Amino acid sequence: MLYFGRKLRKLRKDNNLTQKQLADKLEITKATVSAYETNAKYPSIEVLIKISNIFNVSSDYLLGLSEKTEFQNSNLTDEQNIIIEEIIKQFIYLNNQNINKKTL
Repeated sequence: MLYFGRKLRKLRKDNNLTQKQLADKLEITKATVSAYETNAKYPSIEVLIKISNIFNVSSDYLLGLSEKTEFQNSNLTDEQNIIIEEIIKQFIYLNNQNINKKTL
């Protein structure tokens, strides 16, 4: 679950939300969002579902059980799906490289 806080913070920032704005959407306090992001506290199942819905990601992604964020691709051709999968793989690879550089 150590990945939860990092993923939540990234999703929040990627969606240009402050901790207060996210807290308001979740009907919790800003301090609770901060505790989630630092892994000092974890959400209830109800809040986890709300977070998943707000950011349109799976709870498995938030909990670190999957790297797939799941998006709607039913209207895409097989070729388009392959291209998107390759883009996602490249993004994850580059993101991991950046994380590794920051920790050195």
